[in-house]
Amino acid sequence: MNLSIVIPLLNEEESLTELHDWIVDVMQSNHFLYEIIFIDDGSTDASWSIIEKIIQKDPNTKGIRFRKNFGKSQALHAGFKVAKGEVVVTMDADLQDDPEEIPELYRLVMEEEFDLVSGWKKKRYDALLTKNIPSKLFNWAARITSKVKLHDFNCGLKAFKNEVVKNIVVSGEMHRYMPVLAKNAGFSNIGEKIVKHQARKYGKTKFGAERFINGLLDLITIWFVSKFGKRPMHLFGALGVFMFIIGFGFAIYLGIDKLFINPSGRLLSERPQFYVSLTAMIIGTQFFLAGFIGEIMVRSRVNEQRYTISEEQNI
Repeated sequence: MNLSIVIPLLNEEESLTELHDWIVDVMQSNHFLYEIIFIDDGSTDASWSIIEKIIQKDPNTKGIRFRKNFGKSQALHAGFKVAKGEVVVTMDADLQDDPEEIPELYRLVMEEEFDLVSGWKKKRYDALLTKNIPSKLFNWAARITSKVKLHDFNCGLKAFKNEVVKNIVVSGEMHRYMPVLAKNAGFSNIGEKIVKHQARKYGKTKFGAERFINGLLDLITIWFVSKFGKRPMHLFGALGVFMFIIGFGFAIYLGIDKLFINPSGRLLSERPQFYVSLTAMIIGTQFFLAGFIGEIMVRSRVNEQRYTISEEQNI
C-alpha cells in the first residue's frame, strides 16, 4: 500500500463527504494504492453516521470511533497504530488542508528520502490577532528550543515514513511537536513544503485561546525531555549542588561571625541569613535527590529494554 491518510476529526459532519470524494479523486488520478482512516474523536453531531455510510460505499475507507473526546494527539496515535501505507499522511477534516498536496508529499518522502515532510501554510486565512500572530510566536519559540528548523510546527498536513509513526508516541497534546518527537527518536531527515491553506468552509474552529497556553506548557515539557530526559542528574544535580553551596556558604559566614567576630550579637535564629541558609540547603538536597532518583529510573528502564531485546534475540 502506498498511502495511509489519517484524519482526526471532531464535529465535522458538513465536510466529511466532500473531503472523502476529493481525496479519492486525487488518489485515483495518481494511481495510488491507499487507505483513508477517519478517527472520530467523540463527535456529538452526525459525523460518525456519515463515516459509516462512506465505509459502506468505499472499501478503502476505515473508521475509528472514540466514546468521548480524548484529543487530537490520541486520535492520531490510534490512526498511526493501524496505518499500513509506506507513507502516512495526516490532515485535518475541515477542508483547510488541500488533498492535491498529497502526491508531492509522497514523492518527497519516497524519492527525496525524507523521514518526515511538514506542511508550511505560508499564506494563512486565519484571524490575524487570534491565530496568525500567536502562531508565529509559537513557531519561533519551538524552533529555538527544539533546533528543528520548521516554519509551521502545527500544520495538520504532514507526511511520514511508516516506520516513523510506529516509533513515536503522540500523547497529551504533543501532536504539535511530532517533528520534534521524530527527531528525538532518531529520524533527523526532516523537510518542509509550502502548502495551500484554504479558508474554513463549514462550521467553526474547535480550538480556543487556551491552545496557546497548552502549547507553551507542552513546549517546555518536550524541551526538558529532549535535553535532560536521559540525564536528569545533569539538571537537578547541578541545581541541587548550586543551592546547597549557597546555603552552606551562608552557614559558614554565620558560624564565623558568631564565634569570632560578634559572639555577643543576636541569636542565629533571629538573623535572616540563617533562614536563607537553611532553606537553600534543604532545597538543594531535594533537587539532588530528585536528580538521583530520576537517574535510577532512567537506567532501570534502559536495562529493562536491553533485557527485552536480548530475550527476543534468543527466541
